Amino acid sequence: MIITRSPLRISIGGGGTDLPSYYREHGGFVISAAINRYVYITLHRTFQPGLIVKYSKMETVAAPPDLQHPIVREALCLVLGDQANYLEMASMSDIPAGTGLGSSGSFTTALLAALHTLNKSNVGRHELAEQACHIELDRLQEPIGKQDQYIAAFGGMQCFHFEKDGTVRVEPLLMPHETLFTLEDNLVLFFTGYTRSASNILREQDTKSKANDGGMTQNLHFIKELGLESKRAFEKGDTRRFGEIMHTHWEHKKKRSQGMSNPQIDEWYEAGRRNGAIGGKLIGAGGGGFLMFYAEDKTRLRASMKQLGLEEVRVRFDFEGSSVVARS
Repeated sequence: MIITRSPLRISIGGGGTDLPSYYREHGGFVISAAINRYVYITLHRTFQPGLIVKYSKMETVAAPPDLQHPIVREALCLVLGDQANYLEMASMSDIPAGTGLGSSGSFTTALLAALHTLNKSNVGRHELAEQACHIELDRLQEPIGKQDQYIAAFGGMQCFHFEKDGTVRVEPLLMPHETLFTLEDNLVLFFTGYTRSASNILREQDTKSKANDGGMTQNLHFIKELGLESKRAFEKGDTRRFGEIMHTHWEHKKKRSQGMSNPQIDEWYEAGRRNGAIGGKLIGAGGGGFLMFYAEDKTRLRASMKQLGLEEVRVRFDFEGSSVVARS
């Protein structure tokens, strides 16, 4: 029996510039933080031949190519080969998919970590992230970025530099310890009740970027600069400035797509701003999931959101990344 886990994440700055359609032309920059909510994978050898895969459905097949779940199918073929057999896999998650916390990247890295452990192969964090990106972006042709796979593999708070040649440079976000604790305390997450497919939201951005749409390109240039400005603010210990940047980020992020927000989400956001939040945004691609605020007056913000019916999820940062929880 092997149990692995990968953390979910919150995107701190620069989100959207990690898509190949942007960074291959201009280079991307994203700050991302892993949180203590996880996707778990259990894996063990079975007595009888075949593959049993349990997620929101259950599949029993003879070989990996017969699987409907695309990520599981491709990961098994990549690591064990298309004749893999005598295996049962199950997945669990602390928070459902489609909520903007990078669950697909966490699932893929946790699954690959389990398969490599089973295969007794030693794979570093960078290679693990690249294999996950290869599965989702290359083999499955999903119109998504690379930050989710990388932050799930590395954990912590990281600055990712996405180079034009496709390489990724990982730089830990350096800030005073007191600043880190202040940031962790003042970031507050509320579930909107909406779930959505990140691929559907990001496809519009991807299409416009590939078509050299001037408005989309300028929007992403500005978002990248805000990410770099957030990095400078953290290094100086100025978390309040980060909160102000978040608000500017959200106002520009909404311009990327009509599906980025809706009147209800806008109403909740403005209520948060009136009740203690300096800035905020929807985490991830947009369209639903979690509203994240930076607030120095958290008591008033929490009371306001509770009155509006939004559920808070309290999180801390994770510094382990993808890991093996147990093996026997």
